[in-house]
Amino acid sequence: MKKLILVTLFLTAIACQKKDQTEKPAAVADEHTFSKADLAVVKHLDLDIKVDFDTQTITGKASWQIDNISKGNEIIFDENTLEITKVTLGDEEKETKFELGAAVEFHGKPLHITIEPNTTKVNIYYKTTKDAVALQWLTPQQTADKKKPFLFSQGESIWSRTWIPCQDSPAIRFTYNAKVTVPKDLLAVMSAVNPQKKNDTGVYTFKQDKAIPSYLMAIAVGDIEFQAIDNRTGVYAEPSLIKKAAWEFAELGKMVGAAEKLYGPYRWGRYDVLVLPPSFPYGGMENPNLTFLTPGVIAGDRSLTSLLAHELGHSWSGNLVTNATWDDIWLNEGFTTYVEHRIGEAIFGKKEFEMQNVITRKELTDNVAELGDTSPDTRLKVSLTGRNPDDGISMIPYVKGYAFLRVIENAVGREKFDIFIKSYFDAHAFKSITTENFVKYINKNLIKGDKTLADKIKLEDWIYKPGIPSNITPVNSVDFDAIDKIQKSWRETGIKGLSQKITTTSEKQYFIDHLPTDITPKEMEALDTEFNFTKGGNFIIKRQWFIPSIRYKYTAAYPAIEQFLISTSRTGSVMMLYKEMAKTPEGKVWANKIFDKAKSGYHATTVQAVGDLLK
Repeated sequence: MKKLILVTLFLTAIACQKKDQTEKPAAVADEHTFSKADLAVVKHLDLDIKVDFDTQTITGKASWQIDNISKGNEIIFDENTLEITKVTLGDEEKETKFELGAAVEFHGKPLHITIEPNTTKVNIYYKTTKDAVALQWLTPQQTADKKKPFLFSQGESIWSRTWIPCQDSPAIRFTYNAKVTVPKDLLAVMSAVNPQKKNDTGVYTFKQDKAIPSYLMAIAVGDIEFQAIDNRTGVYAEPSLIKKAAWEFAELGKMVGAAEKLYGPYRWGRYDVLVLPPSFPYGGMENPNLTFLTPGVIAGDRSLTSLLAHELGHSWSGNLVTNATWDDIWLNEGFTTYVEHRIGEAIFGKKEFEMQNVITRKELTDNVAELGDTSPDTRLKVSLTGRNPDDGISMIPYVKGYAFLRVIENAVGREKFDIFIKSYFDAHAFKSITTENFVKYINKNLIKGDKTLADKIKLEDWIYKPGIPSNITPVNSVDFDAIDKIQKSWRETGIKGLSQKITTTSEKQYFIDHLPTDITPKEMEALDTEFNFTKGGNFIIKRQWFIPSIRYKYTAAYPAIEQFLISTSRTGSVMMLYKEMAKTPEGKVWANKIFDKAKSGYHATTVQAVGDLLK
């Protein structure tokens, strides 16, 4: 970012934050929390914990400032696999009764704590266990540098309750301070204002003065270094990766600036990224102030940094304005995919924007085809009652949500839609909203009773009905049209020289995704010789190439496929390959053999997803 945002805008944003954070949350029916926020709700957390790598546990105290709205005698927290040792009330630490309710699959247990009508503070003493889904403890061998252990957390969707007793709903927001004690040779970072170098004590303090939901609580501890990119962005990584990461993400400041021009000031202070070891289960996680990233994004040519645009976009859609329940996740991911594409257009140009539109459309049609166009899971507003809310984190809320917002943009014009989105972010800043809140807001502030416009947009069809509505906006790319012509002729004209015509990541991905269905292993080998797909460094290209390699039995790529599946834990990416393997009996045997080798390095959520697939 070349210039700081105007001081007046900054001060206005801060004033808005303070006002918004004092408001009480609206009562929301969230099936995935035991807490009853309309009776007693948390407001602020003071966390004091010690990270012990020898026992792989976190021990400490969570002191919650609460609002006992009903002036009742109980507050309910969520916990899952924690050991609760003691609960006290107030600064005087008056011991009180607590009781754990019956366990519910995926959800853990309700923690019932006896309070008094005037209670404002609850202190929970606890210890994590090895069953904490949110915590990934890595041995030195599982890290990039292979010298020191590493810990990271992943709270989305309902896993923060496995490392902190909390009211674990995206509708409940709170601020926090933390004191974290770690081994003296390691650095701790959190989803807050962070230190930029190790100290001599191993004790680090953190402050998050913006109200966030529990799933955005995050911690990482390891042999981590920091390198600044500009005055408010920078990179954390292991020593061997820090220079590569800083070079790869050199345009991070420009991305923040591009997003601000579109959607208003960035309200979180710093925007840094942390490159994690390969067992991280996602491409990225939008933890406030500090995005967690897969090392797979470091391609050596900045070709995959568009992933950052998505995680940055969450600073507006998701972190600033949050889905109130996991049934409403499209409000996070659909809006963020839209913001990602708009940031990408500003940074990488219109041609790349058009190519990404075509790729995203294919993801939508493929996912709807896989689920079935009458499946309720192809609706934007889903129902996850009685289910693991992680089941709602498919590609549908991302790509169908994006397609829906493009329909609205097309109906009203980009200029008018930009004004609407910016006002939407401002109106709901630091709040959590439902789909119904959104529908009410867009009807009042954009559609305004205009039946012709309403018929153009078809809100009900997009949000509440399965499949793909008929008014979806067409997509096209001149660059991809040229690749379509190449696909029709390369068998006659020859493969040599194709790599000079198909050069970008998007172009290569499109070419691979549209290979002829009767392609032979010999032709695959010739393409591999020309493009070096199997041994190349680009994570996305390798993943896409390995799908037809499995499908068309290009055995020369099999060792690289196995290594790929062992060396990464990105759930969505490994599932793509395991699904392709599982389509044949021999492929399923192969998949199980690889999974047996790989699962010790996978995140718990990845193990569960792949294990369910291969049963």
